[in-house]
Amino acid sequence: MMLRKAKTAILAAAITGLALAATPAKAEFINILTGGTSGIYYPIGVALSKVYGDNIKGARTQVQATKASVENLNLLQQGRGELGISLGDSVKLAWEGDADAGFKAPLNKLRGIAAIYPNYVQIVASKSSGITSLDQLKGKGLSVGAAKSGTELNARAILGAAGMSYKDLGKTEYLPYAESVELMKNRQLDATLQSAGLGVASLKDLSASMEVSMVAVPPDVVKKLGAPYVPGTIPAGTYQGQTKDVPTAAIVNFLITHSEVSDETAYQMTKLLWENLAALRSAHKAAEAIKFENALQGMPVPLHPGAEKFYREKGLIK
Repeated sequence: MMLRKAKTAILAAAITGLALAATPAKAEFINILTGGTSGIYYPIGVALSKVYGDNIKGARTQVQATKASVENLNLLQQGRGELGISLGDSVKLAWEGDADAGFKAPLNKLRGIAAIYPNYVQIVASKSSGITSLDQLKGKGLSVGAAKSGTELNARAILGAAGMSYKDLGKTEYLPYAESVELMKNRQLDATLQSAGLGVASLKDLSASMEVSMVAVPPDVVKKLGAPYVPGTIPAGTYQGQTKDVPTAAIVNFLITHSEVSDETAYQMTKLLWENLAALRSAHKAAEAIKFENALQGMPVPLHPGAEKFYREKGLIK
């Protein structure tokens, strides 16, 4: 009787072992927070999603279209995403807990992965509006991006440095890129301010559909803004009908994660980013500006330990 019980116990243990062996390891879920589908964050996020899905064993990836920088950072703090793209000034304000920028308290769980490409503040007006300079936006209709998005924070800063505010505008629209362009096409809006990489799809569409003027952000305004803004140039030919270089303000984008993401996952996300730049550059030309030597430049939050491990291995951190 005891022998039979022992055999039964051994058999049960063997079956349990086989069942456990047949059960796959817990899948790693990586939700990548981007921006509107007509911007640049989205195709970059899609490219990263494929890279991670193909190369991180057991990973399940997803790309989430959002209102971009500010929303991405708040979602990361809440653990509702594993990787997000955000403008540098938004990251800095999130870490500080700037309520006016959309952060009710300091987002202390944010951790850095890498500095990537710069955004350029691109102000485009319809030719018929007669707007050719910042001061001529007074009394006109301008879309400044989704409310409390990174773009909208840029719009407030740019107008402020130029001695203006939304009160000086004839109409202020808080709309994502594609919706802003549609209003301009329908002659319901004079101009749009979009903070994005060069050659953003929304402005390519607009310039191909109607005559437009690129509005410069002069060097003295950029100087007044100060860090993290730096002078930038929108090269001639970036958009249809643009015959001259246009000076403007630029600001670096960052890949951000949070402290509850495992060190191994953060390490793999960092490593695979730098090993697959060709895939990102195929997704959008703006990714050509992503340089390894600039990976830590101006990082507004602490690095994730997993990312730090990778950069130490590569000698970027001594």
